[in-house]
Amino acid sequence: MPEHILFLTGKLAEKSLHKVLASMQPSGFTYDVRQVGISVAGLMTADLVRRRVSDIGQATHILVPGRCRGDLDGLSAHFGVPVARGPDELKDIPQHFGRAEKAADLTRYDVLIFAEIVEATQLDIPGILARARRYGKDGADVIDLGCLPDTPFPHLEEAVQELKRAGFRVSVDSLDPDDLRRAGGAGADYLLSLKEDTLWLADEVSSTPVLIPAASGDLDSLGRAIECMEQRGRAYFADPILDPIHFGFTESIVRYAEVRKRFPAAPIMMGVGNLTELTEADTTGINALLMGVISELRVGAVLATEVSPHARTAVREADLARRIMFAARDESSLPKGYSNGLTTTHERKPFPDTEDEIAQLARAIKDPSYRIQVSSAGIHLFNRDGLFTATDPFDLYPHIRVDGDEGHAFYLGVELARAQIAWQLGKRYTQDEELAWGVAVERRPEDLGSFKAPGATLSHRLRSKR
Repeated sequence: MPEHILFLTGKLAEKSLHKVLASMQPSGFTYDVRQVGISVAGLMTADLVRRRVSDIGQATHILVPGRCRGDLDGLSAHFGVPVARGPDELKDIPQHFGRAEKAADLTRYDVLIFAEIVEATQLDIPGILARARRYGKDGADVIDLGCLPDTPFPHLEEAVQELKRAGFRVSVDSLDPDDLRRAGGAGADYLLSLKEDTLWLADEVSSTPVLIPAASGDLDSLGRAIECMEQRGRAYFADPILDPIHFGFTESIVRYAEVRKRFPAAPIMMGVGNLTELTEADTTGINALLMGVISELRVGAVLATEVSPHARTAVREADLARRIMFAARDESSLPKGYSNGLTTTHERKPFPDTEDEIAQLARAIKDPSYRIQVSSAGIHLFNRDGLFTATDPFDLYPHIRVDGDEGHAFYLGVELARAQIAWQLGKRYTQDEELAWGVAVERRPEDLGSFKAPGATLSHRLRSKR
């Protein structure tokens, strides 16, 4: 038998919910809609549902709004059918059911991330460990210690050993054979980078070498180094070197493809910093594009850096990008619909409601509390006294009445600023919630199953400061 889903909602959203569900038919399930006697669906709680819903009819599942708080497992036991949260926005229900059959699995990847501590020579051991822990939390598999030319690194061995003791895999990046010999002797897992004339180092230490051309673009020398390692039965990575834009970028991409063509099974590394660090553009998009190339060429490792302030979340971005590309490649799919974590400044569907739909909702409001929504037309501020629309919050100021309540005034200021940013960039705005910036900004976790932190709206937070 097909599923019969009971959708629970509030008075203001009931008509829109019926419209959305009707637009989905045929959908593979039948449904009923029940409004539970509250105006705003987002204020629904599990306890309220338990008190107000006594008959679920033929429902095989119950779907509550995405912001519904409380213990849904207890509610499922109470009704004897599964109770789940839907999306935060009812306009996202079609997408929610479209992905319900097979949720994106982003647990898998086949690319190692080497995260380089470029200024390792200038940090003490606690500083190196602190950076390593942050990179590890962001998804790094290997911590790379950067050595600078003509710069002493007296604590190199200690740094390698302390990182190993803390459970990290370690690589050391230097063109000085003495640095690499010291690192290998201290137990480094990988050495970056060996050329054809320094392959003798691989005989002195057990570290896995990363091979680079003897000179820029010299694939023949890289090929000879690869063949040497394979003849010895040694593990390695080969890095043809990614060049910056206008300094050989396109040709360097071609070189990666050529290495893959010549050596179909060779493990390849790509250092992405020459593009993320040296291009003044959001690194999320750069990492997504490069990881697409990496996925197609089956590159097995990347070297990521966070030197420039604009690249400060590059490791975290690379981690998500490798997972998205793996999932898309595994399903022979475009890399769309798996995660919005890399769309930091824009969103695919920023404005779920039209200007007319917001106006219809505003006409149903009978209380003085201000609501704020955003559509392609601008920012909409409304309560029982009317609906006002503008693209600049200052134009809404004459219509705001807060009766000397400075906390409420501050709250509205913050919310209207968020709404303006959302409208300008094309981002999803939900009143009382911070804007989502993908992997670029870690959001405070919110436990919808607990009543200990109910709704942490700005107005609540303001009162808590007094």
